[in-house]
Formats: sequence, C-alpha cells, structure tokens
Amino acid sequence: MQLTIAAAFAVVAALVEFTVAPYIRVGDTVPHPVLVFGVIWAIAGGLEAGLTWAFVGGLALDMLSQRPLGSSAFALLVAIAIASIVGGFFSRVRIVAPVVATAVASVIFSMLLLVAVSALSPADLSGLTPDAVGRSAVYDTVLAALFGPLAMAIVFRRRDVEWLER
Repeated sequence: MQLTIAAAFAVVAALVEFTVAPYIRVGDTVPHPVLVFGVIWAIAGGLEAGLTWAFVGGLALDMLSQRPLGSSAFALLVAIAIASIVGGFFSRVRIVAPVVATAVASVIFSMLLLVAVSALSPADLSGLTPDAVGRSAVYDTVLAALFGPLAMAIVFRRRDVEWLER
C-alpha cells in the first residue's frame, strides 16, 4: 500500500513541478519538488518507497517535459538512493536527515540529469551552469528544511502511537 501511495504522490509532485514551481522561482532558480519530497519519503518511509517514488516520478517528469524517456528516472533513482544512504548516517538526529540528504542529492540529480539529457538528445543546455546547479541545490535544501522536519515529526508521532497501541 505504501508503494502505491508513493507512486501516486510522485505523479502529483511531478505535476506540481510543471504547474506551480515556475511561479515560485527565485531568479532563474526553480525548485525540484519531485526530488525534495522523494528524499523526504525515502528517509521517512524507507529505501523501497523512495525508489518507487523516484522511478514513477522520474517517468512522469520525462513525459511532462518531453525529455528522453528514463533520463529523469535514472537521475532520481541514483540521487534518492544516495540520499537514503546519507540519511542513514543521521540515525541519531533523523529530524535533520532530509535536509542534509537533499543538499547532497540535489547536486547529484542536477549533474546526472545534465549528463543524461545531453547524451540522449540534441537539446541546448548552455543555460545550466555549475552556478545554477548550486543555486538550485540551495533552493531544494531550503524546501527540505521547511517540509522535512515536519514530515519526520509526523512519522515519529505515528510510530509512537502505533507502538503504544500494541
């Protein structure tokens, strides 16, 4: 059930990335809600749910943006898997794990997406500079700082209630 919910929310996040995100841009920097919430989901719900999110969300991004099919899914799979590993190092302070993991995953996602799209299509990507990747990582990290601790607190509270009901 959790994997189905992850897949459904990943599609919703992809729709948000193409409908709402262009309106909340800061300069040339646009957030990546599929990545940010995918990292949060992977840390809160486990690696399997995070990879489900990455695959379905990546395919939805590719279909909506007309990128080569699988390029976003590949970049998201690798970035969210690495974010899950980074989040595992923060087992004592899980509340900040999504923030740190998103900072790492955002750079990896942007660079892998740049490589995959430039290798698979003749699209002009001259506007994507290392400076833009850095600004995007900062924006994604700020989003993770806003939503990550809240999501982790909800997950912890739910687990505590389930444990007490036993």
